[in-house]
Amino acid sequence: MPNSTLYAFILSFIAGISTVIGALIIYFDKNKDNKIVTVSLSFAAGVMICVSLTDLLPNCFNMVLNVSNIFPRLILTLIFMVIGVIISMLIDKYLPSEYESKDNKGLYKIGIISMVAIILHNIPEGIATFITSSNNLKLGITLTFAIALHNIPEGISIAVPIYHSTKNKLKAIMYALLSGMSEVLGSILAYLFLAPFINDHIMAGLYAIIAGIMIHISIYELLPGAYKDSTLKKVIKYFLIGFIIMIISHLLMS
Repeated sequence: MPNSTLYAFILSFIAGISTVIGALIIYFDKNKDNKIVTVSLSFAAGVMICVSLTDLLPNCFNMVLNVSNIFPRLILTLIFMVIGVIISMLIDKYLPSEYESKDNKGLYKIGIISMVAIILHNIPEGIATFITSSNNLKLGITLTFAIALHNIPEGISIAVPIYHSTKNKLKAIMYALLSGMSEVLGSILAYLFLAPFINDHIMAGLYAIIAGIMIHISIYELLPGAYKDSTLKKVIKYFLIGFIIMIISHLLMS
């Protein structure tokens, strides 16, 4: 295995494992007033909506068709985004709720849906990290750092709801780890056989579908879950903090 390939795998692993760093916040959750749930869910909603609006949807729009006409590109982007919303709604409807409790109703679903969306997000991210690092190690390191920054709050968005609904720290950490290691899965798929066949049109559709899932999670699950035990002012504050941190990570990536 060439050194560039080995480094690409290492960088994909670093980007993925950073999800667990975010999940470790559950070990500092000593209060009983659900404040950490409000902070984490609001913050995660800001992260997900920012990623969707500033990264995934623009990428889809730019890649979806090789035409200069804006209208068909916009329509296709919206169609794929709606498909993502529908997928998220179906997951929400049919996901088992045996872990839900009276005090934390819906948190388990929030954690699982967040994990599914982030796995779908991380696989193409892993592909991109691997391909970039294999061809330009310096750019790959910069990309890895930026991805790691926004994988930390993604880990929070999975681990906190899972922990508060199941009271099982190991389960919360393992679910966050699973989502993070999908980054490595993406790099493995790219190395084995995907890279030659993935084109802009496939990636474009996938980006918009993931954006639809994340937007639905944020608006329908995360923000209502945060507001339930808090005030609108606090929800907006932590939402904006998450949004701004993602803007900074995008600037570092560029």
